[in-house]
Amino acid sequence: MPSRVTSMTRTGILDHLPMLRPLRHRDFRLLWTGMTVSLLGDGVFLVALAWQVYSLSNAPTALAVVGLAISLPHVAFLLVGGMVSDRVDRRRVMVLADALRGTAIAAIGVLSVTGALRFGPLLALAGIYGAGSAFFGPAFDAIVPELVPGDALAEANSLDQFVRPTALRLIGPALGGWLIAAAGTGPAFLIDAGTFLASIATLLLMKRPATGRWDEAAAPPLSDIVEGIRFVRGQVWLWGTFLAAAVAYLLFMGPVEVLLPYVVKNDLHRGAGVLGFVFAMGGLGAISGAVVMGRRGMPRRHITFMYVSWTLATLAVAGYGLARFPWQVMLASFVFYALETVGTIVWSTTKHQRVPLHLLGRVSSLDWFISIGLLPLSFALTGPVAAALGPRGTLVWAGVLGGGVTMAGLFLPGMRNGEVDLAADRVVDQDVASNVRPASGHQAVLDLVVQG
Repeated sequence: MPSRVTSMTRTGILDHLPMLRPLRHRDFRLLWTGMTVSLLGDGVFLVALAWQVYSLSNAPTALAVVGLAISLPHVAFLLVGGMVSDRVDRRRVMVLADALRGTAIAAIGVLSVTGALRFGPLLALAGIYGAGSAFFGPAFDAIVPELVPGDALAEANSLDQFVRPTALRLIGPALGGWLIAAAGTGPAFLIDAGTFLASIATLLLMKRPATGRWDEAAAPPLSDIVEGIRFVRGQVWLWGTFLAAAVAYLLFMGPVEVLLPYVVKNDLHRGAGVLGFVFAMGGLGAISGAVVMGRRGMPRRHITFMYVSWTLATLAVAGYGLARFPWQVMLASFVFYALETVGTIVWSTTKHQRVPLHLLGRVSSLDWFISIGLLPLSFALTGPVAAALGPRGTLVWAGVLGGGVTMAGLFLPGMRNGEVDLAADRVVDQDVASNVRPASGHQAVLDLVVQG
């Protein structure tokens, strides 16, 4: 009887909190638990890496080079990572990727604690970390539809976007700032390395997905990659969004990752704790966006909603350059991540609904490959551009130009055709399931700003 009461209580909670409903599924619950612990460590890593680099060399170019060292192997191995995640057990791919990344972070921590860390070894270990991420990301994106039913994907992606910023941008960075102030960067890196063990443990407890038989595929690996490219080429909403993201990330990603810590440290004259709170406010914004999306579900005009959200988010990057007080930087971070998150939830759910499961790993790897393909160039250009325009001017122009490029993607011919297709699919699905006509949507402005 007690266990039944507990089960009924848990079910009632899940019924009243739609975002938590995917947790009914054991394997997704394990994936979510391991991801949460690992992301807490990654939040610590964000602050520790920036502070470690600026301790070795107090120049924006130094952190830009480290970003380049992570992003180059990440981009280089993405297509292979996507192909592998569609051929073999995706859980196994994530375990090996976590083991590789955790080992690299542990080595950085040991070298830092012993005082032996130098810039060259840091670059090499950062490269190993980036290579591991190229395999983990596509496998993670592709495994979610295997673990929850199709009608729970929006809630699953909302939960992901709730947990991710909570751990990565809110609690993790705040913990990282405190750890660095109390014990230094070395112990912070070691704690991050330990969280990968927790992620591996939960992945090993998962059951092998029933559909995971890609290791028996007979087609050559190159044919698999070509098949994924051919599918993307026929979908404007995919390749158009990939290209818009690639140019936008070129314009703003390097400046944000490199110059935001520099502005906090050198212009605002604040310490690692303030940087942690800047990241934390971004996490709070992302959590807010995820909660709204978890309650409201997919918007009717989902492509338009996604692009408007991302455009406004990118414009918020200019706020980093205009800010003169820490609270203003925190506000810009809140706005950026809130809007970025709601757009990302819609994007992830659209991919999960419209991309065939057997292609999802390759499409996700192409998403990463094209979207961040220019990221190494973004890091490479940040130092020279910041020297010419100043760190603040670079951030302002990055936000304005990046926002313009993002919005332009919405007007590619055929980009919004998918809104009609998805709406038709939704009507058919609901009519078959309940024989009830779907409720009408809100006004267009409310769809874009409120409904999510």
